[in-house]
Amino acid sequence: MPSKQIQKQTQQQKAKQRLTPQQVLVGQMIEKPIDQLTEFVNQQMHENPALEESNDNSWENEASMSADNAPTGDTHDYNDDDYLPVYSTGKTMEPTDMVSFYDKLKEQMMELELDDRQQFIMEYLIGSLDSDGLLRKRIDTISDEMAIYHNFEATTDEIGEVLRSLQTFDPPGVGASDLQECLLLQVERKKDLRMREVLTRIIGNYFDDLLKNHWDKLQHVLHLSDEEKAETRQEIRKLNPRPGSALGEVMGFNIHQITPDFIVETTDDGQVTFTLNRGHMPALEVSESYIESLDNMKTLSRREKEAIPSLRRDIDKAKGLIDAIQQRENTLKKTMAAIIRRQRHFFLDGDEADLRPMTLKDIASDTGLDISTISRVTNEKYAETRWGIFRLRFFFSDKIDIDGEEVSTRKLKILLQEIINNEDKSHPLTDMQIEQAMKEKGFPIARRTIVKYREQLGIPKSTLRKQ
Repeated sequence: MPSKQIQKQTQQQKAKQRLTPQQVLVGQMIEKPIDQLTEFVNQQMHENPALEESNDNSWENEASMSADNAPTGDTHDYNDDDYLPVYSTGKTMEPTDMVSFYDKLKEQMMELELDDRQQFIMEYLIGSLDSDGLLRKRIDTISDEMAIYHNFEATTDEIGEVLRSLQTFDPPGVGASDLQECLLLQVERKKDLRMREVLTRIIGNYFDDLLKNHWDKLQHVLHLSDEEKAETRQEIRKLNPRPGSALGEVMGFNIHQITPDFIVETTDDGQVTFTLNRGHMPALEVSESYIESLDNMKTLSRREKEAIPSLRRDIDKAKGLIDAIQQRENTLKKTMAAIIRRQRHFFLDGDEADLRPMTLKDIASDTGLDISTISRVTNEKYAETRWGIFRLRFFFSDKIDIDGEEVSTRKLKILLQEIINNEDKSHPLTDMQIEQAMKEKGFPIARRTIVKYREQLGIPKSTLRKQ
């Protein structure tokens, strides 16, 4: 019996969220720290004659805000297209003479001859690095994020090419996807060709043996003398598993300038207030002469009337930017107020151990904003406190449940670091002994968790810590 081929046409409806140009602009404004925002605003004022600097300095009357009294329900997510918040800002502050790890990378970026697309990708990659300086996100994930949140289409090959440039930056190892690649990137810069070859073979082909400290096996397969083995181990110890920590939170003086986006002030009676820093960003308004031109269309000449569509576009663009900045400032205020409410103890005493478990999801829940919005707010933003200047991501940490109580992973890492700092260096503690010491201090956590935290802190095994 002959078979029949049947063709059918079916209709399917798929819901797909598309961001309006205004929503995309608001997202970009939220993501920019104050110094980048100021630069962007000045550029827009230069390009758009309908955008002018306002002489209204009424924002100075609302310089500070109590975290307890900050609005909790009147600042909507930037995806709310109809929301137009009240325009309010903070005070002007001179930038500090310090440079962040991320700013140092951007300095090196400016030394490359990148086109606009490559520069956007590079900035996004730098912003996606974790505190160790590693890029743990997959390239295809980054491609999707840029398409969804920035309407920027980039292939994985295009991103990979820019990433390879980033991996040539200092400190060596930055931009690696994992520890193995991080170490290999550092080895590539070794001038000693023989040592470079030995280290590349060990890390590239016998990485598991290296982590397990199987040096007798490595010596045998690589035909190393005792002297060469000792020299190789010494070179391994010089490699940095956390290149991002090489510069710390901030480094140096008079190299570059960063400007904190928030100024948090505390009083002895326990009050915490904060200011949204304006930096040197001008207050904006739509040009009155442009608006008057629209109001007096009947008196315009024919040539002037032909320019009306362009004039309307300039005015709409100016209004859109002003509204986007208004939403940015209200969103930042709401987010910072939520952070302070959860981390009040730290802002009062500056003790890192007092930082409570807090995730982006927690702040999203507190504010009613989308978690992607919270991520933008906290990316590359700084807060100045009486205890120093901190990136907003500093205040976040995961949590672990111990006997029904939520404990910050940061607190556990601080305790682990303290235990190791106080150990007998001639007889370093094993992971099993550290597990027991943590248990005695009231934090019974599994040995595999000890190993994970130790590796995240860049602390080698006991056999490598012996002095």
